[in-house]
Amino acid sequence: MPVDYVPFEEARAAKGLRMTVVPGIPSPWSEAAKGIFHVKRLPWQAVRLDARSDAMADWAKERSAPVAFFDDEAPRGSWPQILLLAERLAPAPALLPSDPLERARAFGIAHEICGEGGLVWDRRLQGVQAGLRGEPGGFPEPVAQYLAGKYGYHAEAGARYGPRVVALLGMLAGLLHAQRRAGSRFYLGDRLTAVDVYSATAMAMFKPLPKELCPMMDLIRPTLEAMDEATAKALDPILLEHRDFVYREFLELPLTL
Repeated sequence: MPVDYVPFEEARAAKGLRMTVVPGIPSPWSEAAKGIFHVKRLPWQAVRLDARSDAMADWAKERSAPVAFFDDEAPRGSWPQILLLAERLAPAPALLPSDPLERARAFGIAHEICGEGGLVWDRRLQGVQAGLRGEPGGFPEPVAQYLAGKYGYHAEAGARYGPRVVALLGMLAGLLHAQRRAGSRFYLGDRLTAVDVYSATAMAMFKPLPKELCPMMDLIRPTLEAMDEATAKALDPILLEHRDFVYREFLELPLTL
């Protein structure tokens, strides 16, 4: 079923599970949270983020998305908080391993994809840097200025973003190749975990799904697809094969942005 978008005021007054999401682009954090709710068949209501709305910021306690709400509990704005809320509300199918060591591995790999300084975080800062420098493939300059202040872009750190992205792509591809040799298509064990969802949605920052499946804002697609030679080489085909498998078998298409 398509995502159920409702007006902000309606969601704020409601009970149950609601979440603000980034509109118009396949934000990996928003799309992963949507995907987790979909896998768990959780009923929820979506609100498109309006970063200019003081009322929405007061409700969410920030001007970013996703932020998840359940009944009158405090808002949850980080990817681990949203994942753990979903695990609590719908324990099956579990998206975290029950074994403590495997659970720790899942959180560690997921952090390297989603966390600050992780794959999609530094990939975003690559686009910020290119936009601020007027280089091809950067975010439009006003967008780059906004994101730079919001997500801690530092020009002196710019040289590390590309190598970090390349290293993390290589790490993820290596995990998938090892799992394939062991007879699995998943990052951990032989079933879907949150790591698979995070990896699949992260690929939107490198090669978004085609327009008919991902109808995003036109001006953003070239930025997401732009890659230097080192990044393009590091984007192992197995990462996109895994993305397509996860979307085909477990997530919802087309995306509802």
